[in-house]
Amino acid sequence: MAEEKKGLFRRFFGGGASKPAEPEPTPEPAIVPEPAWTPEPEAIAPPEPVAIEPPAADAEPPKAVEAVEAAAPVEATAVEAEPEAPAAAEPPEPEPAAPVPAAVAAPRPTGFFAAPAAPAPAQEPAPKQNWFQRLKAGLSRSSSAISDGIVSVFTKRKLDADTLEEFEDVLIQADLGLTTSAAIVEALKKGRFGKEIDGDEVKAILAEEVTKVLAPVAKPLTIDPTRKPHVVLVVGVNGTGKTTTIGKLAAKLRAEGRSVMLAAGDTFRAAAVEQLKIWGQRTGSAVVARSIGADAAGLAFDALRDAQANGTDVLLIDTAGRLQNRTELMAELEKVIRVIKKQDPTAPHSVLLTLDATTGQNALQQVEIFGRVAGVTGLVMTKLDGTARGGILVAIAARHGLPIHFIGVGEGIDDLEPFAADDFARAIAGIAT
Repeated sequence: MAEEKKGLFRRFFGGGASKPAEPEPTPEPAIVPEPAWTPEPEAIAPPEPVAIEPPAADAEPPKAVEAVEAAAPVEATAVEAEPEAPAAAEPPEPEPAAPVPAAVAAPRPTGFFAAPAAPAPAQEPAPKQNWFQRLKAGLSRSSSAISDGIVSVFTKRKLDADTLEEFEDVLIQADLGLTTSAAIVEALKKGRFGKEIDGDEVKAILAEEVTKVLAPVAKPLTIDPTRKPHVVLVVGVNGTGKTTTIGKLAAKLRAEGRSVMLAAGDTFRAAAVEQLKIWGQRTGSAVVARSIGADAAGLAFDALRDAQANGTDVLLIDTAGRLQNRTELMAELEKVIRVIKKQDPTAPHSVLLTLDATTGQNALQQVEIFGRVAGVTGLVMTKLDGTARGGILVAIAARHGLPIHFIGVGEGIDDLEPFAADDFARAIAGIAT
């Protein structure tokens, strides 16, 4: 037992001779992987696997290609394949020629670089209409309402009580007034009751009866040459066209060779003052104006004094528009008249009331109140072209009997003309000539 311990001691720490130990198995050398072969960039045939035979027991270990840690796949030796000769390429088919694009016009420059447009061919001016043609065109809405009513009432019907009643309603709706409408119906049934009657005959009777009412009041505006100046005061409610009427009257008086002065008495409206100044320039008339809000009576006094000093033939005085039912405004108008009379007791020599035909029956009240306050001496009916109520002029003439000096059917300087009863009656009845 002690000998065995000594032999073991010698084997580890050396020493004397001992029993030879059994040879230990020689460890297998570490397998070093061969470097992988990188193929040239050529066509490579599919690799064929190489069979690896296991090493013999007594033989030396082969230099196998194995993975050290993770079993990597074995790469086989690549066999280079000889490149085949490329096949003769067929010539490509010719492509069809691309279509030639159509010519596109270059866009026209706009804005600053735009070429000036070709001038439009000059149109021939429309032939100028005479006064009756313009009057008939202006009263077309009123005449159409009456004519349509005549056609609807008298088409293939005998003249009986029902027909006359329907026709009277048509005339009243046209604002001809009760008195005039009744007179027309009475004249229509004389000798014709129970008989058939056509529309043209009805229109002729209508025009005849309207002429009878209007003829006595169709009087021109008379300018007294012995008065220097002849003072014309123009009054009316807002929007009836007083300032425009004054401008047109000034043009007509200047065409007659008279000297004219305009007084801008509507000191409450700046546009009226500027508008009158423009009319003064257009007609060559002197204009007296003050700042907005100035006393209208004082302006009228100064204008009359200047006109007297200059020997002016006609002085046209504008006034502010005022409603006939506003007592304080009508009192201001009375003040203007009183101041004028202090300078000339006979003035104003003419007081014109402008009436808007579109107001209809309200115009009757305006004539009554302005006549009482301002002493209206004549009427000017405007805007007959904008309404179907042109018949109101007939009703006013039948009730008040005031002279009708002018009527207006447009904005043009020639659209204000002296009133002619026969022309008006034919135009409103729809008679062509």
